[in-house]
Amino acid sequence: MDKQQILDKANEWLTPVFDNATQEAIRKMMAEAPKELEESFYKNLEFGTGGMRGVMGVGTNRINKYTLGKNTQGLSDYMKSVFPGRDIKVAIAYDCRHNSDTLAKTVADVFSANGIKVYLFSELRPTPELSFALKYLGCQAGIVLTASHNPPEYNGYKVYWEDGGQLVPPQDGEIIKVIEATAYGDIRFSANDSLIEYISTEIDEAFWASSIENASFDTPQEAKDALEIVFTSLHGTSIRAVPDVLAKAGYRSVHIVPEQAEPNGDFPTVKSPNPEEPEALTMALALADKLNADIVVGTDPDCDRLGVAVRDNSGKMVLLNGNQTMVLMTHFLLEQWRKAGKINGKQFIGSTIVSTPMMMELAGAYGVECKVGLTGFKWIAKMIKDFPELQFIGGGEESFGFMVGDAVRDKDAVAATLLVCEMAARAKAKGSSVYNELLQLYVDFGFYKEHLVSLTKKGIEGLAEINQMMVDMRNNPVQEIDGERVIVVEDYKTSVMRNLLTGESETMDIPKSDVLIYYTEDGAKIAARPSGTEPKIKFYISVNAEISSLSDFAAAEKQLDLKIKNIISDLGIQ
Repeated sequence: MDKQQILDKANEWLTPVFDNATQEAIRKMMAEAPKELEESFYKNLEFGTGGMRGVMGVGTNRINKYTLGKNTQGLSDYMKSVFPGRDIKVAIAYDCRHNSDTLAKTVADVFSANGIKVYLFSELRPTPELSFALKYLGCQAGIVLTASHNPPEYNGYKVYWEDGGQLVPPQDGEIIKVIEATAYGDIRFSANDSLIEYISTEIDEAFWASSIENASFDTPQEAKDALEIVFTSLHGTSIRAVPDVLAKAGYRSVHIVPEQAEPNGDFPTVKSPNPEEPEALTMALALADKLNADIVVGTDPDCDRLGVAVRDNSGKMVLLNGNQTMVLMTHFLLEQWRKAGKINGKQFIGSTIVSTPMMMELAGAYGVECKVGLTGFKWIAKMIKDFPELQFIGGGEESFGFMVGDAVRDKDAVAATLLVCEMAARAKAKGSSVYNELLQLYVDFGFYKEHLVSLTKKGIEGLAEINQMMVDMRNNPVQEIDGERVIVVEDYKTSVMRNLLTGESETMDIPKSDVLIYYTEDGAKIAARPSGTEPKIKFYISVNAEISSLSDFAAAEKQLDLKIKNIISDLGIQ
């Protein structure tokens, strides 16, 4: 988009459709901050893997009452067309971010102005509770105002459908077309307050009970009492659910990091409120060492991701990555289902294309299917919807998210936190540990080690750089990595899998996405993918080795670490 087109878009926002404060902010940018004006209008905010996220401010590329109002007006019109003659209901939740409460009320106003019944949470709530609530209340859709773990200047808008899962193609495209055809002047902002009902404790109690039903397995009380837990909400919404769920499930020794317990959209004690980042759990780890705790759990601001730290065999707290927590939780669930005699070949677990291949090994060992989808839990939710004849046990992805059962159709750190504590309590009670359980899984199923490289590229130039990197890797695939031939390239944008040794190609039956995956001769897997929610390009590396006993672990890990280092060097992605 050239500068004149950007200026034309900005001038549209100087019409009486927009309030005086918005117009004044745009005039100021025109006069004093042309670069900021360009960033604010050079494109429209788009739906990605986690809905729509962006920096708050004025403009088409920003989160504000008009961009969200346009979304909501378009969604209202779409729902009326697909649910003709029905009393349409939506549920709305919001997180701890700046303006989340006021933006949630704006969204509620627009829905109600369109004759749609709204259930609006009276205070901030975890994102998974919204997925649960809309099903519980029989709603056709749900909205969460959140930007998950993004920096403080961000907010976002996630749309859920009547099955409790996020929008997926082709429906998201249909809705986007309606939104794009909606003019800002079409937005109905005048609320019908009689259609807005505030919800609170009734939903909380039902959600907590559901979490306990799905994620606890009759662990003896003495085992629960012996587990020392440190928990941090990282200034987010989980403080409204996780402590209550743990207490009701019988966990009495839960120590909350006090400095991070108060919801705060500035996230003042961390650089990033993301449990994927080790720095975010610094205070929790310090408290764990002070108390000699067994386990640390930290959740992101909207409480769908969790980071876990446990003690290794030398007594040191070590952070587990998302793939490790995923295989531990999945194995624990599979084992509980097997013991209960509930596995009969009609069950499945879920994973994603950038997650550890170890999930396939677990599925094979327990006689269940492992369905693998694109990145994002909306695809796992779609699996549940598409295969009603199969029971969903659990599943996750490398990005520190996990889903326990199908009561919540998104990653859910409430149930997952309880599940991790169940696993840890049982391991300690039998003289083991979560760390030892993980090492035993490596012996039993193969030692898979993963590493994520995330490169941040901000702004217009950054987006162009990310796009060019994908073009280069797509048009000129690497032939050799760390001395190993690349034998297969999967291109999810074209849905083509190519065998570089034979020259043969085949079509992959999976929705299109801007992802490339290289497989080498010795079983390494390297995936490249631009983030759908942040200005980043991510490289997911998976390598593996066989170990026959726990004593082989250290040497094998050293070998795999070196391999990962060489792969990063060869690809030039430091």
